[in-house]
Amino acid sequence: MKKISGLLLLGFALLSNTLFAQTYSDLALYYSRIRPGGSARIQAMGGAQVSLGGDYSSATSNPAGIGMYNKSELAFTPSLGFSNVNSNYFDNPASTSKSTLSLPGFSVAFHKDYNRTEGFLGGTFAITYNRVNDFNQNFTYSGTNPNNSIILSFLNQAEGYPPSQFDAPSQSNNYNGGDLYNTITGLGYDNYLIGESTVLDPNNDPTHYFSDLEGAVPFQKETVETRGGQNQWNFSYGANFNDKFFLGAGVGFTSLRFKSKKIYSETFSNEPLNDMQLQENLDISGSGVNLNLGGIFRPTDGVQVGLSVSTPTFYQITDTYNATMSTRWNNFQYDANTVLNNESSYTDAIVSEYSLNTPWKLSAGVTYFFGKSGLITADIEQMSYNHAKYKTSNSNSYTSDDANYDNNKIKSLYRNTTNLRLGGEYRYKLFRFRAGTNYMADPFADDQDGVKKSIMGFSGGLGYRTSRFYVDLAVTYFQGKNSYRPYVVNDPITDPLNPLVKYDQKNTNVMLTFGFPF
Repeated sequence: MKKISGLLLLGFALLSNTLFAQTYSDLALYYSRIRPGGSARIQAMGGAQVSLGGDYSSATSNPAGIGMYNKSELAFTPSLGFSNVNSNYFDNPASTSKSTLSLPGFSVAFHKDYNRTEGFLGGTFAITYNRVNDFNQNFTYSGTNPNNSIILSFLNQAEGYPPSQFDAPSQSNNYNGGDLYNTITGLGYDNYLIGESTVLDPNNDPTHYFSDLEGAVPFQKETVETRGGQNQWNFSYGANFNDKFFLGAGVGFTSLRFKSKKIYSETFSNEPLNDMQLQENLDISGSGVNLNLGGIFRPTDGVQVGLSVSTPTFYQITDTYNATMSTRWNNFQYDANTVLNNESSYTDAIVSEYSLNTPWKLSAGVTYFFGKSGLITADIEQMSYNHAKYKTSNSNSYTSDDANYDNNKIKSLYRNTTNLRLGGEYRYKLFRFRAGTNYMADPFADDQDGVKKSIMGFSGGLGYRTSRFYVDLAVTYFQGKNSYRPYVVNDPITDPLNPLVKYDQKNTNVMLTFGFPF
C-alpha cells in the first residue's frame, strides 16, 4: 500500500454534501455526491429540474430543457454561503462557522427559431458555468481523551518491524526508503514520541517499540481549514420537436481544486512532554469530462416528464501532501546522549497522480402545471456510489496496488441510493413564489458509528419577471449528521478505544439570479 494511505488524507472538507474526507475512498464519494447546480429559481424549488426546462440549470441535469428556451438569454448568479459545524468530542462541544461569497452560476444561451408549425421547430445552444461543490469550510473539535493518545497509533503501526522502516531513501544504494518514511508515524519517531526498545536495554527486541508517554492523558485539539470547489462548464444543445418532444445533449468540463490545512495538537500535564503539534497540508487539483443526454415529453399542455443520464466524470487528479511535527519537552533525558527540549521534523512533498471515474447517474422527473397559476415538479435520481473507480497514472506514490485496495474498499463501503427533490412555484402577475425540499440518502452500505449520514434540504424564494429582465432570489438550507475518527489504534474501526467525533452540519446559501433575454 501507499506509505501515507489512511493518514495522508486527514485533510477534511465540508460542503454542500456535508462530508469530511479522510481517505481515497472517502474522496471518491466526496467528489461524486454533489447537488445539482443552477439558478436561484431552480434552487428555490429544491433543485428539481429534470422535467422543467427553460433554465440554464438544465445543462447539468437534463439538456433537453435547453430546448425549451424561446429567446436567447444571458444570466448570472452571485451567492453568499454560510456554513456551521457543531462537534462533540468526549462531551466537549465546539462550534465553527464560515461565510463565502462566490459566483456559482453563469450562462449564455443562443436560441434559433425556424418559424415552423410542426416538426423541428427550433433549438438552443447554451454555454453554462456551475459550481457543483463548494469546499470552503472551517472545522474544529477538542477534548480530554482518557483512553489514549495518537502516539498509541504510532506504536501499533511500527510494532513488529525493525527501525530501518524509518530510513530515508538513498540514491547511491538505489534504496526507496523504509515503509514508514514520509509518514506521520515516521515524524513521531523522529520527534522521540516512540522509539525502539533497545533504547531501554540493548538486549531488547529491536522490533518492539515504547513511548515515554504511555498511559498519559492528553488534551487533544484539531482545527481544519478547507478551500476550493468543483466547477463545471457545459456546452449543451436542446432541440424542440412540435412543442411535444425535447431532446438534448451536452458535454461538461469539470475543474477540481481542494486545499486543506489541518493542525492537530496534544497537550500534557506533569509529563516529560509539554505538547506536540502536527500540521498537514494537502493540495488537490484535477480536471474531468462527462456527457449528459436527456429528453422531455409533453403529452398534454399541463404535464411534462423528463429522463436524463449522465456518464461518469473522468478525472485526472494530482495531489501534493506534506506534514510537519514539532514537540516541546521538559529538558527530558531521553537516553545517555540525548536531552530533549524543542524538536521538529517534516516530510518531503509527496506528489501523487491518478485518475478517478465517478458513477453513472440516472434521473427522472415529472412536472404538473396549474394553468398559468403555477406548477409542482419532482425528481428522482439513482446513484451507485460503489461504482466509483481509481486508476494509477504512472505515479511512484500511487500504485496499482493502491488503486485495487481503494476500489475494493469503495465497493464494500458504499451502495446504490435514491435521491429525491420536490418543488413548486406560484405565479401572481409578474411575481413568482417558490418553495422546495430535497433528500440525499445515506450512501453507506452498513452502519457508520450509529449515525445516519443522509442530508435533508429545504428552500424557498421569489422572483420578478418582465419581457426584458428577471431577478430571482433563493435561500437554501441543508443539514446532516456525520462522524469522524481522528486516528485508529485498534481494528475493527468501531473499537471503543478508537476516538470518535460526532458533529452536526448546517449550510445556508442566499443567491440571486439576474437574467436578460435578448
